[in-house]
Amino acid sequence: MSKYESIAQAIQNGTVSAAAVNGVKVYEKSLDEAAGTKLLMIKDGYTKYLIAVGEGSLYSELQGNAQGGYKVCPLSHENRLVLNKYFPYTAPQAFGTQIATIGLGDRLGLASPGHIQTVRGKNVRPILAQQSIRELNLTGRNYKEVVDAAAYAVFQEGYKDGYGADGDHLKVEADIQMSLDLGFTMLTLDCSEKIDNTVDGTTREAQAAKYAQLPESVRSHYESRYLDKTFEAAGTKFTFDKATLIENVLIYGAAIDFMEHVYNTYIKTAPRAVDFEISIDETATPTAPESHFFVAKELYSRGLEIYSMAPRFCGEFQKGIDYIGDIAQFEKELKIHAGLADEFGYKLSIHSGSDKFSVFQLIGEYTKGRFHVKTAGTNWLEAMRTVARVNPSLYRKMHQYALEHYEEATAYYHVNGTPDKVKPLDQVSDADLPTYMDEENARQVIHITYGILLQAKDAQGNSLFKDEFYRTLSDHEEEYSQALIKHIGKHLELLGK
Repeated sequence: MSKYESIAQAIQNGTVSAAAVNGVKVYEKSLDEAAGTKLLMIKDGYTKYLIAVGEGSLYSELQGNAQGGYKVCPLSHENRLVLNKYFPYTAPQAFGTQIATIGLGDRLGLASPGHIQTVRGKNVRPILAQQSIRELNLTGRNYKEVVDAAAYAVFQEGYKDGYGADGDHLKVEADIQMSLDLGFTMLTLDCSEKIDNTVDGTTREAQAAKYAQLPESVRSHYESRYLDKTFEAAGTKFTFDKATLIENVLIYGAAIDFMEHVYNTYIKTAPRAVDFEISIDETATPTAPESHFFVAKELYSRGLEIYSMAPRFCGEFQKGIDYIGDIAQFEKELKIHAGLADEFGYKLSIHSGSDKFSVFQLIGEYTKGRFHVKTAGTNWLEAMRTVARVNPSLYRKMHQYALEHYEEATAYYHVNGTPDKVKPLDQVSDADLPTYMDEENARQVIHITYGILLQAKDAQGNSLFKDEFYRTLSDHEEEYSQALIKHIGKHLELLGK
């Protein structure tokens, strides 16, 4: 009897257990049935498969190697689409504005099982597939692979509470269309290239001159709505005198037009619900509360309905470390930002939300538990922590390479990490290597070099680290999941979930 035949018999007889069968790992929670076929996920060596037993349309549509009563199916994109058809919980969905969501940004395609174990049973829903074009370019993945990995993780874990897929920080219309065509259920519109960062810091006279060059129809539109008018929202009064109005129109006017265009062209016409997030956080200066109100007021007056908005908060939300800044000032402004989101009816979104432990409690409190928090690189860091624990020699090589190539990575990310402040490798024992992920400078060095590390090749074109890195995490997937449960679990606990 082949190793797969014995598993197929167990599936048929209803005697599947999590114990390995002939060296094949069985994911017991994945067992499900539809259209006369029972389906189970297994892992043989480093490769996962679906074992299908039965007959009928599901069995026929799955691509794989039929073995006489059962079929061994690869975790391909085509089979993922079949899975979505017969097991709807494996397809991403939109969540709307009434439940908290957390973007989990699985850069490796390995973290979602741990993420699912973390959120299961909690009053929060995971956006498992969340990648920007920048991240795809740095990891060598594509959007099909991102959603495939999330869907198969959902099936593996038998998770039926729903997950989302976010086309993160998209700026180009072709990318927006691509993400929607592939079934993404959330779109984060990055408006940074439409926001005029040159306005802030210029003189009132210079701003007035620039404003005078706008079409008269644009100026009259805004002046009729806002000039010398006072609005009250979120317990705050906002008055737009001529100078304040000019500044906001110059900074955000083109971005608002872009938001309206994307909403009417892609979101409103989509064949399914899409959670539409507005990102105005990629700017040179924090988003003033009156600017947040101005953007929201104008969007809703134009008939847009948004899922969430991400302002740039005061202080710094750098990658992979805690909040930097005046927490009292942050709380003062957060109260208004959260109040505005609540009053207009969307969720407040917090970008670069990984590890902002000192302000999570405030975020949970002022948003009344109705928020969207984006994390991403923190999952990569926990992968590196796991590798440091179970394969110290590989970690040492990757750490050294990251130090040597850190400056290259700063072209993609703004961080304060200083490699010279990282304790030298030869002064750290193997047992203490995981503690590098507790020190801010080391965290940021490793955090932003993920693309360089994953793409590194030797003179013959072979992977320097990636293959061994993935094998290590496959061999120790439980350890990786436990690291994520601990780390992301801390996020959710402080956020009140």
